[in-house]
Amino acid sequence: MWDERYASDEFVYGTEPNDFLREHANLLSGPILSLAEGEGRNAVFLASLGHDVLGVDSSAVGLAKAQKLASANGVSIQTEVVDLYTYQPPTNAFGAVVSIFAHLPSRYRQRLHAELQQAIQPGGLFLLEAYSQAQLHYATGGPKDVDLLLTPQALAHEFSNFDILLCHEIEREVIEGRLHTGKASVVQFIAKKRTE
Repeated sequence: MWDERYASDEFVYGTEPNDFLREHANLLSGPILSLAEGEGRNAVFLASLGHDVLGVDSSAVGLAKAQKLASANGVSIQTEVVDLYTYQPPTNAFGAVVSIFAHLPSRYRQRLHAELQQAIQPGGLFLLEAYSQAQLHYATGGPKDVDLLLTPQALAHEFSNFDILLCHEIEREVIEGRLHTGKASVVQFIAKKRTE
């Protein structure tokens, strides 16, 4: 499905970074892992700030476009085709992990989040924005299966060993290309790995 979605010349989610990521990028230190990177907009933005970035996605087509976008913007990013259902990132490898609209079935999400906690260095951050369960009432993007959608409570539970800096559900305008456009309900989450 994702290869087909990314097959056109159009950047279906745009080329600008996610607004929540842009707003909090100053908190992040590299190297940065960006999940479900797709066509590269977030990885290219982070690389433009001087970070080493690894963008992972299941779509080789999307990541090829990500490399083209990076080249067009004069930055370098690393990309890797992975299956997030089974992905095992290296331990203590990243100063931050970014998850922007990376929706997985809950049991796979919980497994991945446990892996990511091991991948983040002490003092490092996990930053996420995703559609909330209330997004089912909007026709502005995102999965139609409630199990793929998030709640603040689920994230707080999954990252209970981290210090939670931000964890809320809000309604906001999401304008990200053709497929994310309009008022939406999202969960925004930032957590820091403890150094003890």
